[in-house]
Amino acid sequence: MTTAPPVYTMLPFVAMLLAIAVCPLMVPHWWESNRNKLVVSAVLGLPVLAVYGVRHPAALAHTAIDYVSFIVLLAGLFAIAGGILLRGDLPATPATNTAFLAVGGLLASFVGTTGASMLLVRPLLQTNRQRTRVKHTVVFFIFVVSNVGGMLTPLGDPPLFLGYLEGVPFTWTFRLLPHWGLMVGALLAVFFVYDSVQFSREPLTAIRRERAQTEPLRLRGGLNVVWLLGVVLAVAFLRAPWRELVIVALSAASLTTTSPRIREESGFSVGPMIEVAVLFAGIFLTMIPALDLLRLRGGELGVRAPWQFFWASGLLSSFLDNAPTYMTFLALGQGLRLPADLVGVPEALLVAISVGSVAMGANTYIGNAPNFIVKAIAEDAGVKMPSFLGYMAYSAAILLPLFVVVTLVFFR
Repeated sequence: MTTAPPVYTMLPFVAMLLAIAVCPLMVPHWWESNRNKLVVSAVLGLPVLAVYGVRHPAALAHTAIDYVSFIVLLAGLFAIAGGILLRGDLPATPATNTAFLAVGGLLASFVGTTGASMLLVRPLLQTNRQRTRVKHTVVFFIFVVSNVGGMLTPLGDPPLFLGYLEGVPFTWTFRLLPHWGLMVGALLAVFFVYDSVQFSREPLTAIRRERAQTEPLRLRGGLNVVWLLGVVLAVAFLRAPWRELVIVALSAASLTTTSPRIREESGFSVGPMIEVAVLFAGIFLTMIPALDLLRLRGGELGVRAPWQFFWASGLLSSFLDNAPTYMTFLALGQGLRLPADLVGVPEALLVAISVGSVAMGANTYIGNAPNFIVKAIAEDAGVKMPSFLGYMAYSAAILLPLFVVVTLVFFR
C-alpha cells in the first residue's frame, strides 16, 4: 500500500485490544467462553477482511501466512511442554526458590514463557506448600519466568517470533543477552533478599513441616525434551512451509508417545491454546490497517529515540498484549525512514522495542498470557494472590526502578 489508510481504520484494532484488556475485568464470566471471544474477533475482524480482500489481497495473504506460522509454533510448544511433568518437594529455602526462578528464566527463552511457566510453577508451589508466605514467590516467578526470561530467542516470547517472521535473524536476539542478564540478575538478587526476610518470619511449625516433607524432583515425559529440541532446530534452520510441517510432526509425535496420565496430572488442556488462536485471529486481521498507517505516517508522532521506543512499547505492553504492541512499534520505526540495519528499522530502535515489549509485559496481570495462567494455578493451589492493583504495587516498586536503570545503561 502506498497511500495511508484513514485514521478511523485503526478503530477495530483499538477496540480489539481494549476488549482483551477490559473484558476480563468487567465481564469475566462472559469472557471465559472462547465462543464469545470468537464473536468479538469476528465482529471486529470481518470488516478488515472484506476491505483488504478486495483492495489489498497481497497484504491479507501475507498476514495469513504469519498468523499460521505464529499459531503453529505456539501450539507446538504448548503441546510438547504439556507432556513434561516435574514432581517433587524440595526444601523451600530462599536458595531453592531462587534456583527455580533462575532455571525458569533461562528455560523460558528456549521453550517459551508459557511452556516454562507451565513446566515449573506446579513444582514450585509443591515445594512451598508448607510455607505461609508464598505469594511474593509467585509474583517474582511471573516477573522472571513468564516475562523477562523469554528474551534470548524468537521461541521465548511471541513478539520476538513475530519479528523473526518479519525477517529478524534467529540469532539476532542473543544480542539482548546484556539486557536479559542485567534484569534477570537484578530480579534474582532482590528476590533472594526478599525471600530470606520472609523465610525468617515463617512460624517454626511451618519450617519443621517443610523439613520433614521433602522428596527429590522426578521428571516424567522426558522424551518431550527431544521434541522440544527439534522445534528449536526447525525454527533456527528451516523456512516456511517446512518449518511448520516439522513442528506439526513433532507435536503429533509428542501427543502419540506421551501417556495421557502425564498430561492429566500436569493439568494440560487445549482451552488456553484455543483462546490464543481465536484472539490472535482478530488481532492479526485488525492490525493490518494500523500497521500500514504507522509505516506510512509514523514519523509524525515524534517518537524517535531508543528510550522513547523502550518506554512507549513497554508501557503499552503492560496493558495490551505485547505481540501486537511489538508489531505496532516495529511499523512505527519503519515509518521514520531512518537509515536501517534490520527489517527497515535501525538496530538501536529494534533493541528498544524488543526489550520493552518483552520485559514490561510483567507490569500487570494482562501484559502477557502466562501471567494470568500462573495466577490461576497458584490460586487453585490455595495461594492468595494480590489483586490487579496489588500486583501493580509489586511491579511499581520492583520493576519500574529496574527499567529506569535499564534506560540509563542501554538507552540514553
